[in-house]
Amino acid sequence: MIVVLQRVKKASVSIDANEKSAIGPGLLLLLGIETADTSEDISWICRKVVNMRIFTDQQGVMNESILERDGDVLIVSQFTLHASTKKGNRPSYIKAARPEVAIPLYEQFIEEMTNQLKKPVSTGEFGADMQVSLINDGPVTIILDSKNKV
Repeated sequence: MIVVLQRVKKASVSIDANEKSAIGPGLLLLLGIETADTSEDISWICRKVVNMRIFTDQQGVMNESILERDGDVLIVSQFTLHASTKKGNRPSYIKAARPEVAIPLYEQFIEEMTNQLKKPVSTGEFGADMQVSLINDGPVTIILDSKNKV
């Protein structure tokens, strides 16, 4: 499981020119699910996200988490995070989970993130053609890969 975490001043996702979700200050999470992912991957990533100290404290040091900030979270599924570009110029998505595997894991990820934050999260729509807008804060962008924990 891969998450591209972006600290944002605001972010939104639209489908067919209609805004589905929008958040204020917080985190935009682009979520890529692969065939080998499990509940353990979800727990590890969610724990890392909610506890990552990437918000500035009163001294201007990145020392606070999304929990301490009570910030918003927007989760957008993005299978292209698992693109393999080793051969040729057309990316291969062979590692990306098919919808029958990915959708239950996506829903479980949303539930776990909601539970750990102790408040609802905003989402895109799995499999939809989405337009994502954001104002990256910092910029702070971090990649988390549950298969690369060590």
